[in-house]
Amino acid sequence: SAPAPVWTIRVVATYPHDHRAFTQGLIYLDGELYESTGQIGRSTIRRVRLEDGRVLQSVNIPDGLFGEGLVNWGDQLINITWQDGVGYRWDRRTLRRLGLWRYRGEGWGLTQNGRDIIMSDGTHELRFLDPATLEERRRVPVMDGGVPVPRLNELEWVNGEVFANVWMTPMIARIDPESGRVTGWIDLSPLEAQRQRWRGDDVLNGIAYDAAGDRLFVTGKNWPQLYEIDLVAPAR
Repeated sequence: SAPAPVWTIRVVATYPHDHRAFTQGLIYLDGELYESTGQIGRSTIRRVRLEDGRVLQSVNIPDGLFGEGLVNWGDQLINITWQDGVGYRWDRRTLRRLGLWRYRGEGWGLTQNGRDIIMSDGTHELRFLDPATLEERRRVPVMDGGVPVPRLNELEWVNGEVFANVWMTPMIARIDPESGRVTGWIDLSPLEAQRQRWRGDDVLNGIAYDAAGDRLFVTGKNWPQLYEIDLVAPAR
């Protein structure tokens, strides 16, 4: 089959973002952002005000661990770490650590569809987990035109699709969660040109969706801005 079509973007609004935040997971929930950050010794779970980027609440993940994806489930937040095979449950209101869970392989991104926790691990597969036990239920390979799409990173559930950053690229894959087929690509390369600085791993990473307001937000690792964007369909 042919590769999926490419969508472009229109920037609706720009908001401040902590340029020291090595963004790994991003959620919009009840009017605020929740964000997980990475790097050993700097990994945090935080609650952030959208309008000015102010960090309202923050906790460190345990020492020596490299924080990765973040997802909400009920009154909890759930996060993973990169190469340690361990994640944590947190109380969403207080950010108090509630418990620990383990998994095989690497941890990259998390989202949820109301039934499953969905996890990426740096490969071309998505794992679907039981939210109560966090045991793996199944895996779905992600393909575009018959070709595997590796390095799936931060995830977001948007209107029945999984949106996935592809690490070290300016692209977001739109994925059918049942078949794993990439239905479209979102090209965010114009945002990279607006960044005020560049380091090798300061790449696009961070997708949050406001379902009630139908707003889509994106940012990157150590980016000083967070963007609200509209998607522009490819010309026919």
